[in-house]
Amino acid sequence: MKKLKFIYGKYKYEYNLILEKRKTFSLSVYPDMKIVLRAPNKTDLDEIEKFLKRKWLWLDRQLKFFAQFQGKRINKSYVSGESFLYLGRQYKLVVEKSKEDSVSLQKGRLIIYTKGKLRDNKRNKKLLDSWYRDKIEMVFNERLAEVVKKFDFDFDFKLIIRKMNKRWGSYAKNKNISLNPLLINASKKCIDYVITHELCHVNYNKHNKEFFRLLSKKFPNWEKVKEELELRFI
Repeated sequence: MKKLKFIYGKYKYEYNLILEKRKTFSLSVYPDMKIVLRAPNKTDLDEIEKFLKRKWLWLDRQLKFFAQFQGKRINKSYVSGESFLYLGRQYKLVVEKSKEDSVSLQKGRLIIYTKGKLRDNKRNKKLLDSWYRDKIEMVFNERLAEVVKKFDFDFDFKLIIRKMNKRWGSYAKNKNISLNPLLINASKKCIDYVITHELCHVNYNKHNKEFFRLLSKKFPNWEKVKEELELRFI
């Protein structure tokens, strides 16, 4: 994968080009406005430029759509209308008055029910953070229990949730599996990939041929899922 620039008129964008074994082009725009173009091996840049120009209107619409969410993701106010990620999907936040404090997902909406004022940012953040913590604990333990079935381990693992600046997960020889809480934003298949990756380190400490052979056996499409994780959620 390499980064290139696409210039069309007054517009200039960076995109990620992936050349692979395929017959057609595939163009994707992700919520963080990353542009990814998949093209057949040995495709020359002239062909790529022509394709991007043909897709210009579609590309422009996608970029404009996701652009409206960019500022909201940087500084959250925890008020109705903002967008939040959960398990690979964007959910529109709705804050409603209620006799009891709670948070729930309903029909594509993330709803905060609050006894306080609707625009009490600190209170809303506290409620939503608590909801995320509960979901992180539940989902990560659920996925670990499911993924570990692929292996023949005769011992249990302890799950540790901790913030990491440059990693999604880690494995320690005391059988601790650490996962980055930000993984809750990614899809379940991305979470499963990270867990599978760390479990492979039980057998192989380094990223050698044997490690990747085992990873490919336990998670055959790991490269595409890893790419999705890096492109969409970093």
